[in-house]
Amino acid sequence: MFASLSDRLTATFRNLRGKGRLTEQDINTTISEIRRALLEADVALPVVREFTAAVRERALGAEVSKALNPGQQVVKIVNDQLVEILGGQARDLHFAKRPPTVIMLAGLQGAGKTTLAGKLAKWLKDQGHTPLLVAADLQRPNAVTQLQVVGERAGVPVWAPEPGNGVGDPIAVARSGLAHAQDKLYSVVIVDTAGRLGVDEEMMAQAAAIKEAVQPDETLFVLDAMIGQDAVATAQAFLEGVDFTGVVLTKLDGDARGGAALSVAKVTGRPVLFASTGEKLTDFERFHADRMASRILDMGDILTLIEQAERAFDQDEAERMAAKVAGGEDFTLQDFLDQMQQLKKMGSMKKVLGMLPGAGQMREALESFDEREVDRIEAMVRSMTPEERNNPRILNGSRRARIARGSGTTVTEVNQLMERFQQAQQMMRQMARSGGKLPPGGFGPGGLPGGGKKSRGRMAPPPKKGKKGKSGNPAKRAKQEAEAARRAAEAPAPTGSAFGLGGGGGEPDAVPDLEELQKYLR
Repeated sequence: MFASLSDRLTATFRNLRGKGRLTEQDINTTISEIRRALLEADVALPVVREFTAAVRERALGAEVSKALNPGQQVVKIVNDQLVEILGGQARDLHFAKRPPTVIMLAGLQGAGKTTLAGKLAKWLKDQGHTPLLVAADLQRPNAVTQLQVVGERAGVPVWAPEPGNGVGDPIAVARSGLAHAQDKLYSVVIVDTAGRLGVDEEMMAQAAAIKEAVQPDETLFVLDAMIGQDAVATAQAFLEGVDFTGVVLTKLDGDARGGAALSVAKVTGRPVLFASTGEKLTDFERFHADRMASRILDMGDILTLIEQAERAFDQDEAERMAAKVAGGEDFTLQDFLDQMQQLKKMGSMKKVLGMLPGAGQMREALESFDEREVDRIEAMVRSMTPEERNNPRILNGSRRARIARGSGTTVTEVNQLMERFQQAQQMMRQMARSGGKLPPGGFGPGGLPGGGKKSRGRMAPPPKKGKKGKSGNPAKRAKQEAEAARRAAEAPAPTGSAFGLGGGGGEPDAVPDLEELQKYLR
């Protein structure tokens, strides 16, 4: 959503790099570009004025003029101010001292309240709570049915005594839902209320009456991040009519400018607590102002990435793989499939890669990335027998043809998969030789096929002269690969270096000694 704003700010800061001293003119030009970028992103004008004034005051002060790298110091100032307008320190939900905790959702129709109710319920359930969904939206057609479907998908019960579609009293439903939760000892009650296409007195009166009936511990205003400048006016209207305690941003995965959503916390003085980033029930996360600011400035969001990985990856499986690498065992296609399955649990590969620092510079490549490629690879591995997964050397031409037919792919695609798998195997062997750790500097793109020529020449020993290439015949090629693997297993591991690919084929001094390299790096 904030791609355009991120690109503009990144381009602005690029002009400051390498400057040992910033003049007042440099700072004025930078402030002007930042102001233009924020306005084009639909950030509210009062917020833009306050933001740029604060940046100017700090940028003209001593912290920039005395900095060793003034350009980076300006980026830090902008990051700090972004964190402030986004709400500053993250806040947890306020839970009642005596359960159940009551959470009421309010907002316009179409903001995604009902879906968000299911996402919040699932999130709370994963946190160890026992939530109950209350269907108090009796106005919108099929709202009750939708909440029941969402609740079933989330594995959370739904209190829905009325059919909805204009039938029933939402205040009585909310009150009876709270009584049911107290009787059945549910720890959290989430009340889904009705919305309208626009702010009106009837809507506000009904929301205020439900709030009076259930006395919620948290009243969350659900805001569609794609509605533009109207987001600020709507938030102010709800603040006056209902007085919410926090904001939830939905549809952050959209392609609208969305800057108005950044203004809500500053304008209303209420923190943004959660963000919805997709259609799945798992596309829901705590909102952290510092992490969002980091994403906008294209500095990545490593903390969120780590948290997602901790939830997705099985600890026992990770320890098994670590022990396997440390023990020098070969990486198999079954291991490859297991790792891929855990990676898929983290969600869309585009979103995962988009959290890496500098992802904005490869946005076009990310957009063109085909998520179905992962499914095709999985289909090819699943079309193999257990013996083939654990011993890929036996994959001759006929076996590869059978795998291609079974997975709906071509033999060429199977061959490409095996080439990539051999690269992964090579890296795992290298890690085993270096004590289960990545070499200094990592593997780098130059150390792998397809990398730069200079990097390949530096990272790997030169090939032996007169060595024959691989045969085009799959059977002969498999035999050659088996023979090469046998020689690699028999050859001693190179000493004094963590950069060699092993298996012989190079002079002992073809790769720089690790100790000498570390001295050079110092």
